[in-house]
Amino acid sequence: MSSEQLATDGVAAAPEPAVDPERKPGRRLSPPWLALIGLVVVLDILAFVAFPQISKAGAADCAFPACFIENSLEFPAPHTVIDLGGTPPAATDLITFHPSISNTLITMWLVIALVVVGAALMVRGAKLIPGRGQNVFETVYEFLSDFGIGIAGPAARPYIPIFLAAFLLILFDNWIGLVPPVGKVEFLRAPSSDVNITIGMALVSFLIFHIEGIRHLGLGGYLGKFFPIYEFRNGVGAGIIAMFVGLIELMLEFVKPVTLSMRLFGNIYGGEVALGVITTLTIGLIPIFLIGLELMLNAIQALIFSILTLMFIVLAIESHHEEEGHVAEEAVDAIDGEGHQLQPAH
Repeated sequence: MSSEQLATDGVAAAPEPAVDPERKPGRRLSPPWLALIGLVVVLDILAFVAFPQISKAGAADCAFPACFIENSLEFPAPHTVIDLGGTPPAATDLITFHPSISNTLITMWLVIALVVVGAALMVRGAKLIPGRGQNVFETVYEFLSDFGIGIAGPAARPYIPIFLAAFLLILFDNWIGLVPPVGKVEFLRAPSSDVNITIGMALVSFLIFHIEGIRHLGLGGYLGKFFPIYEFRNGVGAGIIAMFVGLIELMLEFVKPVTLSMRLFGNIYGGEVALGVITTLTIGLIPIFLIGLELMLNAIQALIFSILTLMFIVLAIESHHEEEGHVAEEAVDAIDGEGHQLQPAH
């Protein structure tokens, strides 16, 4: 036997390292992630030392933690970047009626440009065999389309683009507040943290589902959902009850934009306040994990707003007579061509 064969047999006969079958693989933070977390903490500490806090009230000393927390917060009223006239609102005003271009409006324009340009670049030159960008866009579109139709039903299919556009716009409106320097400079701030912006988006949704309802049912048919005068044919009592229920539904229609706007504003602004306070008190480590939580919660809020808009559109285009039409069809099917009733209609 040659020396080469002995060497080969020796390698082949070498025992393999023992593997513990009960040992479960676990996920560990890779060195780049650990280095990034450490860098954030170091930068926060250096900023804390290099840039001492100054009281907004003009006091010589900035007491910890009250003064530090106050400096990290931004009042509900947005900062006016370009004043178009009138008296500027107070910083503590929640809803303002001042003609101006605010920092939240500028940030929203930037988000719209980024979303539109990004989507156009991803689907530019679409091919039968998609590239990486087109594949990502189609995957997101198909997932959200299946999700929306699964919740709202087949009637929601024509309105999936509205649902997708609302979700992407609100998602990046929420997320951009977590990206420096947004919220740290006066001319940039998360749009969803301004109640004026969320009310505007809610009013756009309000107009969409009412316009679609009138377009599908006609003005008379749509108003008949709230003023069912035809129910008086079934008696005065039935008519009065139907009118009372219709008026309640009409009032609830005007509550929809309020709930849409306030839910989105409250969650995003509250999250920014919590993040600012915790960052001030803990310097850097805990906010890193809080930012991860905010990313998830902001995505959920964008999904809630967009899916409610889709549901409201589907409800607006449905007629109150559709259920009665199904009952009538069952009654017709229960009668044969000679007029003999085969089975009782339910």
